[in-house]
Amino acid sequence: MLKGLCAFPLTPLKDGEIDEKAFTLLIENLLEANVDSIGALGSTGSYAYLTREQRKHATEWAVKAAGKLPVITSIGSVRFEEVLQLADDAQKAGVSGVLMAPVSYQKLRSEEVFELYRLVTRELSVPLCLYDNFSTTGFEFTDELLIELAQLPNMGSIKLGSLPATRDEAERRLTRLRSAIPSTVTLGISGDAQSPRGLLAGCDVWYSVLGGLFPRYTRRLARAAMAGDEALVNRLSQKLDPLWALFARHGSLRVVAAMAEMQGKVQAPCLPKPLNALQGTERALLQQALQTLDELS
Repeated sequence: MLKGLCAFPLTPLKDGEIDEKAFTLLIENLLEANVDSIGALGSTGSYAYLTREQRKHATEWAVKAAGKLPVITSIGSVRFEEVLQLADDAQKAGVSGVLMAPVSYQKLRSEEVFELYRLVTRELSVPLCLYDNFSTTGFEFTDELLIELAQLPNMGSIKLGSLPATRDEAERRLTRLRSAIPSTVTLGISGDAQSPRGLLAGCDVWYSVLGGLFPRYTRRLARAAMAGDEALVNRLSQKLDPLWALFARHGSLRVVAAMAEMQGKVQAPCLPKPLNALQGTERALLQQALQTLDELS
C-alpha cells in the first residue's frame, strides 16, 4: 500500500468551520513538494472534532487538490454506524485508502477491536491503514493482535505508534511482524521524533506530522533514512531536537498549529475549541527554534 513519506496536514478552522482555502493551500504545498502520499484528517487534522459533513467536504477537497497523489483519510468514530458512513463518504470521494484508530469512550478489549476491524474491512473497496495511537485511544495493540488483524481482507498498512528504543530491538520487532503478516501490508511509524530511526530499522512509511507543514525537509530526511544514510539522518534529525522537545511537552498538534499560525499558513486560532496552539513562553521558544531552522521553510 503506502511507502515513503505520508504527510499529515492540519485541518485549519475559522469560526468553527473548515477554512477551505487554507486547507487546500496546505494540500497543494504537499503536492508541489512531491511527498509520497497525504494523510488528510489524521489526529493532526483534528478528525475527532469534526462533523461527518465537515469530514466529507475536507476529504473531497483533499482528493481534488492532490490530483494523482494518493490520499488517505480517517474514518475513526465512537459510533460504529458513523464509521461505515465515513468509509462510504471517503470511498465516494476517491481516496486511495482509509485510516482507522479504535476510537471509543469505553476502554475496548482485544476481541472488540478485532471485531471492529473485521466488520469494517469487509465493507471496504480500498485498503485500510490500522492506526495504533495509544495516547489518544487508550488501547494498546499487542503484536499478536496486529498479526491477526493483518490477515483481514483489505488491510493495507499498520501505523505503529512506537518501537523499541534500540536499533537492534526495533529491527527484531519489525522482522517478527514482517515474517507473520502478508507482504501486501506495509509497516509504518508515527511519532516524528522516533520515525527516522524507525525508517532506518526497516519501516516502509513515515506517517509524519511535521511533513504536513514542512514536506521538503521531512522528505529529505525520509529519503536519507530509506537509503540507509544514518549519518545524514542523524544530522538532519538533530537539527529538529528543539521541535521534538516541544512535541514531547505539548503534543505535536499544538506545536504544528502554532508554527502554521506564525508563518501565516492558517488564521489564528486554527484549532477546534477548546484546543489552543502553543502560547506564551513556549511559543516564544518555538519562534527562536524556527529562526535557527531556515531549511524548514
